[in-house]
Amino acid sequence: MIRSALAEAAVETGDAVLAHSSLSSFGRVGGGADAVIDALVDAVGREGTVMVPTHTWDKINLDNPVFDVRETPSCVGAITNVLRQRARARRSLHPTHSCAGIGPEIERYLAGHETDLTPCGPHSPYARLMELGGKIAFLGTGLACNTTLHALEEFACVPYLFDGFHELYSVDYDGCKIHVPSIRHSRGFSRRFGELGPLMEKAGIIRRAKCGNASIEVVDARGMKAVFAPLVAKDRFYLLAGEIARRARHWYEARPKPHRGPKRA
Repeated sequence: MIRSALAEAAVETGDAVLAHSSLSSFGRVGGGADAVIDALVDAVGREGTVMVPTHTWDKINLDNPVFDVRETPSCVGAITNVLRQRARARRSLHPTHSCAGIGPEIERYLAGHETDLTPCGPHSPYARLMELGGKIAFLGTGLACNTTLHALEEFACVPYLFDGFHELYSVDYDGCKIHVPSIRHSRGFSRRFGELGPLMEKAGIIRRAKCGNASIEVVDARGMKAVFAPLVAKDRFYLLAGEIARRARHWYEARPKPHRGPKRA
């Protein structure tokens, strides 16, 4: 049932898919989280790659600065915690916004994530998904949790995104502790990610299906970048929610401008 819904939403053999998920949205699922993961793996086949976000921003901070890739639990759902513990799974080493996945291309997406100073930088799985033409699946979550759009915010240097520099650390699969200085994302601004479906439909970059009580939505990541990167570059507050966007624009336009001194002759 889940497998057929994924096929209807255009998840195909050989795809690289980043899946955001809510197990409870499906209702009762025989096999639980493992059944959903198995359906994703089956849908992309032996040549495909399945990833999930395994974020830890809720617990890794200045007071608790060490992320252990093997042990630190994800804060974004049961499916993500089951997948990251599978025998063949690998997980990126970013201390707050890691991804975990399975498949022959997984290292291509995860390697070097910890070298980015920011959560969704050029070496992140989110940026690589858009670069390499992967897909983003939303399994019962809606579009509001689209982490990959944060990568577009980073590319556009939006002025509201970051909230402080933290000295963090990651422990890798060999038990080695790595220094990962990180600029954290601010959590104080509401986004309009969940409202972008109609524009995605108009651009032909989203497919939908139903599975029990859950809606499945699958977005072409490269197409999403092509649609939204120019809009965010033109208006750096484009992805903020209505009144928040209006107030942020007003603040940005009214802020004191830096004094550059007299022009030289």
